[in-house]
Amino acid sequence: MATKLAVVGAGLMGAGIAQVAAAAGHEVVLRDVTKEALDRGLEGIKRSLGRFVAKEAITADDAEGALSRISTTTDLDAAADADVVVEAVFEQLDVKHDVFRALDRICRDGALLASNTSAIPITSIASVTGRPEVVVGTHFFSPVPMMGLCELIRGLKTSDETLAAARSFAESLGKTCVVVNRDVAGFITTRLICALAMEAIRLVESGVASAEDIDTACRLGFGHPMGPLATTDLTGVDILRHASLNIYEETADEKFFPPEILTRMVAAGDLGRKSGRGFYEYDA
Repeated sequence: MATKLAVVGAGLMGAGIAQVAAAAGHEVVLRDVTKEALDRGLEGIKRSLGRFVAKEAITADDAEGALSRISTTTDLDAAADADVVVEAVFEQLDVKHDVFRALDRICRDGALLASNTSAIPITSIASVTGRPEVVVGTHFFSPVPMMGLCELIRGLKTSDETLAAARSFAESLGKTCVVVNRDVAGFITTRLICALAMEAIRLVESGVASAEDIDTACRLGFGHPMGPLATTDLTGVDILRHASLNIYEETADEKFFPPEILTRMVAAGDLGRKSGRGFYEYDA
């Protein structure tokens, strides 16, 4: 059954969620604060769909059909009649609070309110709404059109019905779901990758081994498709540092505190693939 979806945030994650939802037959409105951000998001969707067409994974008609089901807007009121709203804005609690306060005023009764957060507890996000029982975490993975996992996160007051609806929605996009029953900071996946990445970064920082050799050890020794430092570059050095700090602030566990080299890289603008340089260098 087709759903009307509103995605708040047209960055890499938001655009990816919009793409897979539209490809699955849902009507999607993609919202961001500027037309420029929306144009970038839509161009990214077109490029991604084009790659699928080039690989003959979908037809040109499929790609055109998906694009026809995506509209864009700078007006958050466009989420008023959505069945599902997925917030995909910056990983900062006060920013998410602003979005969810507004959604609480705007959205119809019965709408599912989801956050794509990778580390912030859903209970905290839902606390600014008058309907915390319909707020749930739907943590998709980047790049969304390629990655098969969706982490579903329960807040303290998330209802069973909300969790079931979130699972149904994510599975309609072709995703396999895992459930986090208690929304500790970082959940399952971000907690694990941050612990591994922070230790890998400390090994680089102290000169124990190169980034290349650490990633090779994880790929060939543990069967990881990508090492933790290459993953950091793909995710964004700044994004992973911020997520790890979120976990550290809740747990006070030193293993999550970002090493100095990570903070210096962010200050220098070495943010990974998106800047052309992180633990590795990339072509423009």
